[in-house]
Amino acid sequence: MVKIDNITLPEFPLLLAPMEDVSDPPFRAVCKDNGADLMYTEFISSEGLIRDAIKSRHKLDIFDYERPVGIQIFGGDEEALALSAKIVEAVNPDLLDINFGCPVKKVALKGAGAGVLKDVDLMVRLTEAVVKSTSLPVTVKTRLGWDESSLNIEEVAERLQDVGIKALAIHGRTRAQMYKGEADWSLIAKVKNNPRIRIPIFGNGDIDSPQKAKLYKERYGVDGIMIGRAAIGYPWIFNEIKHYLATGETLPSPTLEARVSVCKKHLRRSVEWKGPIVGINEMRRHYANYLKGLPGIKEFRNKLVTLKEQEEVVAVLDEIEATYKGFEIERTPITLINYHEKCPV
Repeated sequence: MVKIDNITLPEFPLLLAPMEDVSDPPFRAVCKDNGADLMYTEFISSEGLIRDAIKSRHKLDIFDYERPVGIQIFGGDEEALALSAKIVEAVNPDLLDINFGCPVKKVALKGAGAGVLKDVDLMVRLTEAVVKSTSLPVTVKTRLGWDESSLNIEEVAERLQDVGIKALAIHGRTRAQMYKGEADWSLIAKVKNNPRIRIPIFGNGDIDSPQKAKLYKERYGVDGIMIGRAAIGYPWIFNEIKHYLATGETLPSPTLEARVSVCKKHLRRSVEWKGPIVGINEMRRHYANYLKGLPGIKEFRNKLVTLKEQEEVVAVLDEIEATYKGFEIERTPITLINYHEKCPV
């Protein structure tokens, strides 16, 4: 078992990463159904919460079936982060996470997200302000450093633990790398193997198959893995990894019927939570991976991303299921769709 303060997770838990405009309640629901052990909301601006911004408040929506679930906030001001932590506490999540990892300019260059990596003292002060303002377990998501000349994650881990965080998730890239190149987990392993570190350390970056998850588990010794882009349109990744770790066997690829069923559930929840216009529009990014591996699917997919009514989308999904009935979808590499402009940390 892995413990984050009073939260008990399974041995080697699989976490769903917080992804802006992706990790919403509809997406989290299908990931939970398919094996995610701990999930996070999209990141929420501390300034937005304080201003009572509608979009920020909407992101606070969590549901009992998701638990354990954490709400992630970001910001660069101690007072604003502390106050937003109190607002978050009122909706009773299981934990509160601070984003020190988002690399996009609109966040990092305003002194928040990965921008805080340039000033470790500030990062410590911000974290301590949040820890002192809430009774929730506080965790942090961050990167290896700002760039190759400032790989300070070992210092960061020790100092954040010292001010009271209960777990740390590390993306194996610097801010300067954004999402390019291969994630380097060697520094994540150094943090985990540091005798001073007592809190759980979760690795993040490039996990896109059960085989890679097992390899990284054994090679780097982390307490668990956080998965982001590989789950977009493919929530089965969580149960596939669990099965492979337990048995050494690869689960069959989800059937066409399973893909269509989960896609419909995701669509239905998206419309229920966001309304018909936004709910349908924001589902469009998921179809490519839900339907990956079907020959000639492009024509159907092009139709799906133009429809504006839920009933029309469902009708096309039914048509796809009928057209490809009995077709066995071969396992293909999961597409790590790049939403870095939306900051999937």
